[in-house]
Amino acid sequence: MPPNHAPEYSPGQVAAALAVGTIAVLMVGIQPILLGELVEARQVSLEGVGLVAMAEIITIGLGVALGDSLLPGPRLRLITLIAAVLAACLDGLTLRASGDGAMTAVRAAAGLAEGVLVWGTTGVVVRSANPARVGGIFFVVQTIAQAALGALLANAVIPRAGWQGGFAALGVTTLLPCLLAFVQPARLAPLAAAAVSGFRWSAATVLPLAVVFLQLATLGSFWAYLEPLGKVAGFDARGAQTLIAGVLVMQVLGGSVASLAVRRLAVVPTLVAASVLLAAITSTVHQLPPGSTQSFAIGCALFGFVWLFMLPFHIGLAFRADPSGRLAGLVPAAQLLGSAFGPLTASFIVNGEDAAAVPLLSASFAVTAGLVLLIVRRHREAARAVGALQ
Repeated sequence: MPPNHAPEYSPGQVAAALAVGTIAVLMVGIQPILLGELVEARQVSLEGVGLVAMAEIITIGLGVALGDSLLPGPRLRLITLIAAVLAACLDGLTLRASGDGAMTAVRAAAGLAEGVLVWGTTGVVVRSANPARVGGIFFVVQTIAQAALGALLANAVIPRAGWQGGFAALGVTTLLPCLLAFVQPARLAPLAAAAVSGFRWSAATVLPLAVVFLQLATLGSFWAYLEPLGKVAGFDARGAQTLIAGVLVMQVLGGSVASLAVRRLAVVPTLVAASVLLAAITSTVHQLPPGSTQSFAIGCALFGFVWLFMLPFHIGLAFRADPSGRLAGLVPAAQLLGSAFGPLTASFIVNGEDAAAVPLLSASFAVTAGLVLLIVRRHREAARAVGALQ
């Protein structure tokens, strides 16, 4: 349920806010393409790919969290303008970076600016009349944009202008929020204080964020190494990049189905089923022999569908634990931090050019998330029993 003090936003304001957030997370969706190109050009090492991916995603999450606690909601428009300009400048600075350390530093700084943009979008989502549905639409829209940009980069920009052209295109796109800032809501109304809403940190509020973190670690670890895994399966460089764009299309399909089903399916059983499916998919991919391009593509397609299908249920899980919306505002940060932790952990098990162990790591994250979900369910049942006795 949404916060009962949610302001009335017009469809145009919501659409503009979602567009800002979509642009902010474009790099998350096209990381396998651009980072793969950086490896090919020897701008970063294969071992460093996970570190670069981790740095940007974790600072996006940090930007969301810091925005939630430090930035003034009434200055949303000005904050959006500043963050967009900084992010675009850092995309340009990426063209001059070389080596794992320099590339990690530049992309980490870019992630912080992008995270501030996501904070503004999240603020609008959790204050809307139907946060889970609006969140589902946000996930679909951002994935459509990532799929379109991924296909454009793989088939038009990178073949002509290399990885430099990819980051230049990203930088130009990142300037668009400077226009959208004047269409989105000018300010964010404050959420109810903890003393009023009754929110407090406890196992009941921490565990849902742990589930979100672990499920996104499942996704992030596999996604960051999808291109080298695809090449082992038998895809050439362009084929692997096109496969990534195809996975993004499957995410759109999964998110579209979820936006219709999120109010009809039980949250915890749905997320448990998602964890089971992700574990099964990544375990199967690990066992495929070289040259199994068709089976690999099918597994990746299912992976993409489950990915976006489950994300709107994260918002529902947060609202079950805290109806005020304060916990839901931290869901994107937990998602992004989990997405960063997955590649970071994977980078420690990559051996030279061999990323074969990464799918098993993803499967272990998925199984752990399923176990935590069962604990969440048990906590909720215990709380209901106590309430009934009282």
